[in-house]
Amino acid sequence: MPALLDTPTDTALALVQRTSLTRLVAEALERLILSGELAPGVKLNETALADRLGVSRGPLREAFRTLEEYGLIRQEKNRGAFVRVIALAEAADIYEVRAGLDATAGRLLATRITAEQLDRLGALVAAMRAAADTNDIERFHALNLNFHDHIIEMTGNRTLIDTYRRLVKQLTLFRRRNLLAPRAIPHFAEEHGAIVDLLTHRDAEGCAKALFDHAQGGRARMLMDGELADTGQ
Repeated sequence: MPALLDTPTDTALALVQRTSLTRLVAEALERLILSGELAPGVKLNETALADRLGVSRGPLREAFRTLEEYGLIRQEKNRGAFVRVIALAEAADIYEVRAGLDATAGRLLATRITAEQLDRLGALVAAMRAAADTNDIERFHALNLNFHDHIIEMTGNRTLIDTYRRLVKQLTLFRRRNLLAPRAIPHFAEEHGAIVDLLTHRDAEGCAKALFDHAQGGRARMLMDGELADTGQ
């Protein structure tokens, strides 16, 4: 009698199942990392994580390789896997690339945005203004991330989307930066409103510049916060 996985169909099914399991494990680990439960610099305990996720070490190690490609963990020979620590200088470099991607997204989206997409962005801006009125920094921060991800998603450019999201995830590891101060968020809510106005008027170059400047402003604030942290202020 042939072995269970001797047929091409069974072999293909096993490959799909293993790939799907690895993806699910990688997604679960990613959530733990991005939420801060697995903090930057922490060593990933294979036994504990395999038990927690209910999988063997094989899919777990494959998931480690996937997350290493995403830039979320690093693996050291004979030492194991660790959540990556993003230094200030590297975070600044990532922000510069992100600014360019934001500008590209704005330029592309201004030529193809739909009325329904404009309504969705307008609703996010309204929610940001409401969060600013109540000094709800956590809410504003989440809406801010959502707003920019929507702009990237709406371009429909898969390469742009995947590259952008990978960089944003890496920036999430840079936990030394603080959320925006309550007194600053009304200003940034209005910046987002201006971006939507430029999209409404199909101003591709104006939108690209506004998004680039907005991201560069975030980079400058991050650098300032990092330098203050280094001096203990």
